Amino acid sequence: MKSGRIISSTDFMNRPKWFNTLNYVLNKSQSLGTVPLLKKDELMATARYESGLQDFGRDFWDEPLDRLIHSLNHEAKLHPIGKFISRKRIINLLGVRLRAEEWFKKYPEILDQEVLPPMVIVGLQRTGTTKLHRLLTADPENRVLRSWEAINPAPFQLHMNGKDKRIRIARTSEKALRWMTPGFFAIHPVEHSAPEEDILLLDVTFLSTTPEATTNVPSYSDWLEKTDQSHAYEYGSRLLRLLQWQQPGKRWVLKSPHHLEFLPLIEKYYGEPHFIWTHRDPTECIPSFLSMVCHSRVIFTDDVQVQRVTRHWVRKTAYMLDKGLAYREQAKEGGNFTDVMYSELVKDPMGQLSKIYERYGGIPDPLMERFAKADANNPQGKYGIHEYNLSDFGLSEEDLEQRNSTYFELFNKLSL
Repeated sequence: MKSGRIISSTDFMNRPKWFNTLNYVLNKSQSLGTVPLLKKDELMATARYESGLQDFGRDFWDEPLDRLIHSLNHEAKLHPIGKFISRKRIINLLGVRLRAEEWFKKYPEILDQEVLPPMVIVGLQRTGTTKLHRLLTADPENRVLRSWEAINPAPFQLHMNGKDKRIRIARTSEKALRWMTPGFFAIHPVEHSAPEEDILLLDVTFLSTTPEATTNVPSYSDWLEKTDQSHAYEYGSRLLRLLQWQQPGKRWVLKSPHHLEFLPLIEKYYGEPHFIWTHRDPTECIPSFLSMVCHSRVIFTDDVQVQRVTRHWVRKTAYMLDKGLAYREQAKEGGNFTDVMYSELVKDPMGQLSKIYERYGGIPDPLMERFAKADANNPQGKYGIHEYNLSDFGLSEEDLEQRNSTYFELFNKLSL
């Protein structure tokens, strides 16, 4: 059933009254109205205490964490709830690392596995990646990363009975997000049992673009873009092996726009990928994503400046497209890509799935029925309607066409 809720790109500050009241009270309760800074040593000590474990691994690299914490403390202007969430998230990521290392030591055969051959959905944000990801989940041979696994890929207990705890944590996180920003699900549903982006595995290394999508962290973002991401993808491959050791499959189905910037590293660390590049007119998908960023940032700060979000992400998305196009250009015979047009995915999802499955021998009738049922269960507008316009961000079609001219050439060619 579709919701009648309408969420626009200009109403992102419409938070629940309880949220604003709690922030106000927490601010007043702090000495001189300040909130204590995040401190790496305290966060790491807390993660060790809560997990009862000590070893982050011989190759743990703490510079990314140092730089992220500095940006969060001095640039992000986190409000008290944002500071609380950031603190808990960092502690959880450190806890994941501690638990993963314990699993690797106890069961070294985990890392002896090859990563399952992956389908990797790599289109820009708001190009139908979530819709396609959820459709592909209907194939029982596909190993997908569920939200509860993405938050906690390493079980809490070595005898594997920690699964229920991970699900409970994810369900609580889903409810909390609904309480804090009720309209966000109309933009991007985050359901505890649904498939989730594997960028959350890279977050464990503190090398990902997640922070800049949710907070203003310019010095961290600048450093990240200039830094080799091999460490993130190498560790991400370890976590994938830990996950498939817990639940095997025939192939991974991974998804994150983040990967568009790092396709060579996917190829290096994740086996033999089948890239699925979803395409949508940037004059449509970019304002949709800018709206999503604004709606997510209010969970962390009162200081959401639309112009700043626009400047950062219009440049960043163009950079990501250029990196993806450069890889595609140099890859032999165009690389291992299947192109999926957003308009066709919405109009004829079964046709697009058939195109993807050509290299897997086609889709048998029972599986096609599963796909059709999955599509019916996740209609567009299920949680509401998301409205946005270029003008909301001071942009014109000409601005984006000029900045993304090379991609528009490919997009127009594929649209014929």
